[in-house]
Amino acid sequence: MDAGRLPIWLRVVAVVALILLVIGTGLFAYLWYARPVTLSIAVGSLDGEAPKIVSALASRLAANNSAVRLKVVETGGPLESASALSSGKTDLAVVRGDVGDLSQAQAIVVLAEAVAVLVAPPGSTITDIAGLKRTTVGVVAGDINQKIVSVLSRSYDLDRANVAFKSLALNEVRRAFDTKQVRAVLFVMPLSDKYLSLVRGLFPQNAKTAPVLIPIENAGAIAEKERAYESFDIPKGTLRGSPPVPDDDVTTLRVAYYVVGTKDLDNDVIADFTKALTAARRDILPEWPIVAQFKAPDTDAGAYLPVHAGAAEYYNGSQLSFLDKWSNIIFLAPMALGALASVAAALWQFLRSGERKPREPALDALYALGSRIRQAKSEAELSEIENQIDNVLRAQRSSADDDANRLDAATLNVAAHRLENLIHDRKAVLNAVQNEPAPPIQSQSQV
Repeated sequence: MDAGRLPIWLRVVAVVALILLVIGTGLFAYLWYARPVTLSIAVGSLDGEAPKIVSALASRLAANNSAVRLKVVETGGPLESASALSSGKTDLAVVRGDVGDLSQAQAIVVLAEAVAVLVAPPGSTITDIAGLKRTTVGVVAGDINQKIVSVLSRSYDLDRANVAFKSLALNEVRRAFDTKQVRAVLFVMPLSDKYLSLVRGLFPQNAKTAPVLIPIENAGAIAEKERAYESFDIPKGTLRGSPPVPDDDVTTLRVAYYVVGTKDLDNDVIADFTKALTAARRDILPEWPIVAQFKAPDTDAGAYLPVHAGAAEYYNGSQLSFLDKWSNIIFLAPMALGALASVAAALWQFLRSGERKPREPALDALYALGSRIRQAKSEAELSEIENQIDNVLRAQRSSADDDANRLDAATLNVAAHRLENLIHDRKAVLNAVQNEPAPPIQSQSQV
């Protein structure tokens, strides 16, 4: 159908519909690109604090309209969280570096760091690990701390020294000390006010008595072999400032709590998540001081837990912007669409080529009528030629949009005007012939 023959209101509706379609497509594409991604995260701890911290971070991510959101899946502890990640039940997990199957885990952030605190009650004569010979050592959360107990046993040959380890719940520690069931207790905990106050609360508080912190002098050598750990010095005065307890730095082991994910998580998603998590951490710091230990993991190629490629992009400042990622497509897409449109148009013309017989060019048809006008014998024949001229002009006008070699309107008008003059002249000639009197008949004389 000729677009010029469509009613003006229908053309306006078509244009408006096309504009709305383009706007709607663009809006849908933007909403699809900007939609938030929700990642599930497994987290658990003995005292229930870890899920609360992660839930606070998840709330801040939602409040900040982050591109990545968190769905918290609470577990019994780091061991269960590691299992949830390795089995594919969650996208992320909060794990401890020495607990569980971390073969598929890649580090995103270090959420906190736990320190091995080996403590004896006030007045104890045990000042080093050698003094633990033929004693029982309590281990808070023994199922989680099996590896560190094993590492200490091997490093100091504690089995030969007849040192036994007994798993204790936190609320059982004081009674175990009072009843002499244990001579020392091993905690693996962050050095935050909350956890330090728990240790202080186990012993009488006065200036003359203080618990004894037992150093792990082989921490450096242990960390060389067991890369989940690193040597760390508990600062002087950590348990009490005056008089200081300990009265000097105490060497021990430290292990990190990581937020980890699997390698198959999208790099852009993890880069955005790392950035958003860093911002959320600043927001909750006043309420949760423990997240002051939040930091980037080791990004070296030989790190104990390899850093996720998306997190590494954020830490290294190599995260690509929208234009960096899509500039080539934005540049090439119009060219490709234009080429496809040209091919489609060519195919359409090819498919339609057999629908109509090729028309005789309009100007040639008009020129052919000139000789017929000159040879016309009657006005009826001239009237028929006039109708043919009208038909040629009408057909040319209706097919002007489809004719690749359409003629200029002025040229057709000139040709039609010339034919009209020829018709007028031919009519005059025919009328003159008809009005010419017949010659007189001459009589023949008879001889």
